Amino acid sequence: MARSTKAKNGRTTARRSTGASKPRTQGSSRGRSSSARSTLPASTSGPELPRGWTFLTNHAHVLIVLYSEPELVLREVALRVGITERAVQRIVHELEEQGFLRREKVGRQNRYEVVTEKALRHSLESHRSIGDLISLIHG
Repeated sequence: MARSTKAKNGRTTARRSTGASKPRTQGSSRGRSSSARSTLPASTSGPELPRGWTFLTNHAHVLIVLYSEPELVLREVALRVGITERAVQRIVHELEEQGFLRREKVGRQNRYEVVTEKALRHSLESHRSIGDLISLIHG
């Protein structure tokens, strides 16, 4: 952001601001316009999504949704989880690479299978499986 200042000799010069003197407001982002910020897909149907943090990661949310509805298209998974379709694609790719998810091509669509026997990744929960997590959520 450029600001004009008057020098001692009376000339006006443009000076680049460091941003330190101007407090940032909540929701503002340095270097990006509001239109460049990532936006979540808008959904007219489905559950209201929570604001802020949740106990489970987006990876867990994607697994839970695909376990419940294995033929769901990733665009719909994104709407249910509350993230972008591209983020879901990345997560599905990572889950496949690590062996938590299998993809089967059925015609022009994909069918996903969650590998429920696979252990959770963190050392604090590695004694539990994906199936245990899904059972906890689905009851």
